[in-house]
Amino acid sequence: MHKVSFIGGGNMAAAIIGGLIASGAQPTDIEVVEINADARAQLAARFGVVTHTDLSQARLHALIVLAVKPQSLPEVAATLSSRLAGQLVVSIAAGVRVADLTRWLGGHSRIVRAMPNTPALVQAGIAGLYAPAAVNPDARSQAETVLRAVGGVVWVESESQLDAVTAVSGSGPAYVFYCIESLEAAGVAQGLSAATARQLALQTFFGAAKLALESGEEPALLRSRVTSKGGTTERGIAALETAGVKAAFGQAVDAASLRSAELGDELGRLA
Repeated sequence: MHKVSFIGGGNMAAAIIGGLIASGAQPTDIEVVEINADARAQLAARFGVVTHTDLSQARLHALIVLAVKPQSLPEVAATLSSRLAGQLVVSIAAGVRVADLTRWLGGHSRIVRAMPNTPALVQAGIAGLYAPAAVNPDARSQAETVLRAVGGVVWVESESQLDAVTAVSGSGPAYVFYCIESLEAAGVAQGLSAATARQLALQTFFGAAKLALESGEEPALLRSRVTSKGGTTERGIAALETAGVKAAFGQAVDAASLRSAELGDELGRLA
């Protein structure tokens, strides 16, 4: 595992750092630049990593993870650009396109853009990755190793596909929470206690997802096995179809993908 410099030490950076250390990385091979004193203290105490107040103190290892808020990137990149000497830069800043980051970094092109999601906080995330042609297979593998520390990884062929990744898996946890919330409320409406309804809804989502992951079978096939002809599930699925739930999910992903593209345009005009 290469030494890694994190610029920004928020929740996602902390999750990745924890995953890297759990995977065998040495804490002393990881440095974090974080302006917030409390966050720095927590990272040092929790992981034993090297922390700095600002970029001027950092060694800047061969692999740099940009984990600051997108709105802060132009300023951070301007400071970072004069200190780059061929490092691989992995950006997990949502919405910031490679071309804009390259421009802010003074033409630096060894960049991988990643879109992780919040289940990374419990090492159960999935990240979409994109790299321009200038990034070689070895560098791609290094970036992948970083994100695999907190879950799965998929590569996309064009950067615009990261808008779809954002809409499906980036925003996706909120859709799942929405469904859990709705199933829980339906259980309460049927007379179950709130605690019982929540336990049933949570474990059902967790168990169904685990079954789908581990079986490797098509979700439609798994659904058909639960849906006995003339049974309760068939009646419930019919109600969902009548309500247009599947189409609504499509509309949600379309809307989120469009907004992701809009945010990319807006962020590109920051500097």
